[in-house]
Amino acid sequence: MKDKILVVDDEREIADLVAFYLESENFKVITCYSAQAALEQIASTQFDLAILDIMLPDINGFEICKHIRESHTYPVIMLTAKDEEIDKIRGLMLGADDYMTKPFRPLELMARVKAQLRRYKRYNQPSAAAVKDSSLIIHGGLVMNVKTHECLLDEKPLVLTPTEFSILKMLCEHKGEVVSSEELFHGVWKDEYYSKSNNTITVHIRHLREKMHDSVDSPKYIKTIWGVGYKIEN
Repeated sequence: MKDKILVVDDEREIADLVAFYLESENFKVITCYSAQAALEQIASTQFDLAILDIMLPDINGFEICKHIRESHTYPVIMLTAKDEEIDKIRGLMLGADDYMTKPFRPLELMARVKAQLRRYKRYNQPSAAAVKDSSLIIHGGLVMNVKTHECLLDEKPLVLTPTEFSILKMLCEHKGEVVSSEELFHGVWKDEYYSKSNNTITVHIRHLREKMHDSVDSPKYIKTIWGVGYKIEN
């Protein structure tokens, strides 16, 4: 079955160009030129990934991303016409998995789409090896089920995106050790590009802390080792 991708952009030429490249890679694409049309599709269709433009005339891409995250975990890639850090941070805080700044190279977007889908499928269909090693990770009130990709915190469901689950799982697997942002980045995104100015991990850690009601100053779970990385104490 073909992976189904939602493309939302009010600039028809860009939306149609993205759709053309995706369809040439054998993806099934549904293109929307307005936020309202996108919301209707999200309500009625099960997607595998969404590509959202931030600047839309009716409802911005941030609100669509927020709406998706209320009931879906599939990857979201944001498109922004402005190379402003605040837009990227806001998108990540709302649950986006990646972002690209216009103008972008279509082939780079295709590579990111494929990378996000690979990770999403690993998240939803864990390997037999991973299940065999350990299906449960337990730390204090935190319980992560690797087999079902469910998470509980103090016996209550903790809803995480695939990226958040992967980061938290990696920290738990290295409990007591400091894991650098670069190591986390490569562990989650594999061969994708990382630079010291990249704050993607920082934003996802912040989002995890908010969901876990964890404190930066007196952390119960994720501790920041300034200038080095993050760790979960034994």
